[in-house]
Amino acid sequence: MTDKYAVIGNPISHSKSSLIHRMFAEQTGEDISYEAIEAPLDGFAATIERLRTEGYKGCNVTVPFKEQAYNLAGSFGSEVMVAHAANTLKFQDGRIEAHNTDGVGLLRDIEQNLQVSLRGKQILLMGAGGAAKGVATQIASLLLHKSPSTTLVIANRTVEKAHELARACNATRVSAQSYEELVGQQFDVVINATSTGLSDSMIPLPGTIFAPGALAYDMMYGRETPFMAFARAHGARVADGLGMLVEQAAEAFFIWRGVRPDTRPVLEKLRNV
Repeated sequence: MTDKYAVIGNPISHSKSSLIHRMFAEQTGEDISYEAIEAPLDGFAATIERLRTEGYKGCNVTVPFKEQAYNLAGSFGSEVMVAHAANTLKFQDGRIEAHNTDGVGLLRDIEQNLQVSLRGKQILLMGAGGAAKGVATQIASLLLHKSPSTTLVIANRTVEKAHELARACNATRVSAQSYEELVGQQFDVVINATSTGLSDSMIPLPGTIFAPGALAYDMMYGRETPFMAFARAHGARVADGLGMLVEQAAEAFFIWRGVRPDTRPVLEKLRNV
């Protein structure tokens, strides 16, 4: 019997997750189906319960439901315990198991696909929501404890949320600032984890924020966001989040199926669609 999976978000029409998981299934020979579901903003829990009743094996979770996904779970991967946000749910033995593969997906895309080492870099992460939480905690756990010269600054419009996330990272070289405090600073890697790309709005960044040779990374994919255009105009190398999407999906696929797909041909095919 074909095992059923889905991605849940609002909005969800832009998602490439269904195509990615179909390619993973073809590549690995796993018998699965995968669909995109737009849940009502007040109906995420009901949607999850329906999927479980209908025999689904798991789902991916995207904006704006990652924190709700954490709250529904009964067991957790270690990365979720810190982030309090989940993007992958596994339904097994009557319980919901939560994972967050965003951070792993981002690091693999930047370091393996883009071949930019994050060790020793000054990193700026913009945003403090569900996507930012998985990324910040992963950077802190994998990089900051092993690379003494790496720093991470978290900036957010509501600066207290940035401070909360910085405290959750529990690392001495993680700090929080307002966007106004960024004036006069430069970073080697600038990551946009906000949803501003969905509304085509711009984050109030100073034009001098990018160090020479800096990477500007927007987790949004499928469009040129104002952040990407701004970064390109100020001399930064620009990347969207398609590689992160593929890499975090591969990690979710592994959690569900115990098989790790090869991401390179999938990413190449998506780039050429």
